[in-house]
Amino acid sequence: MDLVYVTHPAFALHDTGDWHPERPARLRAVEAGVHNSGLNVIEIEAGPVDRRLLESVHRPGYVAAIERFIAGGGGELDPDTVVGGESWMAAIHAAGAGIDAVEALSPGRTAFVATRPPGHHALPDRAMGFCVFNNIAITARYLIDSGQRVAIVDWDVHHGNGTETIFADEPDALYMSIHQHPFYPFEGSLENLGFGEAAGMTLNLPVPAHTAGDLYAAAFTDLFLPVLSAFKPDWILVSGGFDAHSGDPLAELRLESADYGWFASKLVAVVPPHRLAIFLEGGYHLPALADSVEMSLRGGAGDEFAIPQGSSPEVAWSNLRRLIDIARKHWDI
Repeated sequence: MDLVYVTHPAFALHDTGDWHPERPARLRAVEAGVHNSGLNVIEIEAGPVDRRLLESVHRPGYVAAIERFIAGGGGELDPDTVVGGESWMAAIHAAGAGIDAVEALSPGRTAFVATRPPGHHALPDRAMGFCVFNNIAITARYLIDSGQRVAIVDWDVHHGNGTETIFADEPDALYMSIHQHPFYPFEGSLENLGFGEAAGMTLNLPVPAHTAGDLYAAAFTDLFLPVLSAFKPDWILVSGGFDAHSGDPLAELRLESADYGWFASKLVAVVPPHRLAIFLEGGYHLPALADSVEMSLRGGAGDEFAIPQGSSPEVAWSNLRRLIDIARKHWDI
């Protein structure tokens, strides 16, 4: 299996400061995971996003404001989101990277998009949570505009509030997230289902601290995979945050590296590997990040993994049961 690995030198020059957890060393950890996966790596340098496509997801005034702010030397967009003088190049290439990935895919290939800054918190008119532009949403918008149906599976420990907001009324985009709650960004409730023709196209599963792989396995088996099969996506894009790992310093969930391999292996039972692309979001424990990337790529290439284990809190199970009941009002599962 070939791996289309999309990155760019500018991503390492996005300077968030020495104190910041979203740092260039993450890219080196990702690269180690990529090369340890055993796949034949085809590295592609990401091109810049088309401005018109960028502005189809983000408001033109916001895009222009970010460009001016960075040209002026950068600084804090909010207390968590920092940009420097090289960050404009990083941001526009990160926003275009996913499009290069999906265009390079063909049978016998799968894709990993290794970008900085990450994207799933970025709103149409606001940077937040380390994110400037919503990289995965831009790729999804590109595919939807070409007549494709896109499912976005967000396994980052934080809710992808930007992605949910962007596609809340889009019937050709299915958004599904499991995330720690209450936790930043303090969104992603069970009741958020999308609206209009897209009612039921958003499925959020908030889980408490210490939730482990047993709950995730049940959520995939009993909810996410049946809904994906009913939706019949042309593409599955993954917001691949690896910060739900038990070793991550910024969160309190209990996944292990091999769990990500199991997740990815189940997704390629819905779409073939050449219709799957994993986008880097969070993950701040470098050895865990490297291992988790490796396992997710092996799973996406068809390797088998043991079902995730653990002992999750009852609140997590209660929320899963509630979400299944809610989803049945919209899906025949």
